[in-house]
Amino acid sequence: MRIGVLALQGDFDAHRRRLEELSAEVVLVRKPGQFDEIDGLVIPGGESSTFLKLLGESTFQALNKFVHTKPTFGTCAGAILLAKQVENPHQPGLDVLDITIRRNAYGRQIDSAILEAASSFGDEPLEMVFIRAPRIERVGEGVEVLAKRGDHPVLVRKGRVMAATFHPELSPDPRVHGAFLELVKNGTK
Repeated sequence: MRIGVLALQGDFDAHRRRLEELSAEVVLVRKPGQFDEIDGLVIPGGESSTFLKLLGESTFQALNKFVHTKPTFGTCAGAILLAKQVENPHQPGLDVLDITIRRNAYGRQIDSAILEAASSFGDEPLEMVFIRAPRIERVGEGVEVLAKRGDHPVLVRKGRVMAATFHPELSPDPRVHGAFLELVKNGTK
C-alpha cells in the first residue's frame, strides 16, 4: 500500500512518520504524475489559500481527479480543501465532501489547544491538537461524524474520503491514521 502525502507546505513530514510507523510506504507528492503512483492520499494542514497557489493548474487538476476517485484524508487545511463550501472567507475547493467549513473558527494561533478526552473515537478518548483550526458548520447527507468537539464534528467520513479539523499527526495516538489506512485497504467498507 503506497500512501501519498501532499508535500507542498505544512507538517507533511509528521504525517509521513506516522504512516511509516503504521507500516505504510509513503510517497511525498509534489508533482502531478505522482498521483498515479499512490493508493491513498493525505492532505496535511497548513494554509489552504497558500495550498491553492502552490498547487498550480496541472497539479490542482491531478489532485482534483484523485480525490474524486481514490481514498483521501485531509487534516485542518486539507479538510478545508476537501469541503463543498468554505466560509471566512469563501474560497474554492475540491468539492468532494459535503460539508460547510469555517476557516480559523476557534481563533488565532494563540488560541490553539490540545484537548484530551474531549471526544471519543471508537471506545477510547481521543487527544486532539487544534492549531488555528477550522470548524465544520454543516454536515451533508451521508457524511458520517466519527468524532466531535462539544457539539461540532471534528472528524468526518463519506465513502473513501475522511477529514479532520485537528492534527492527529501531532498526537501520539495512531488510531486516526490507522482508520485511514483501513479505508484505503478495504475501500468504503
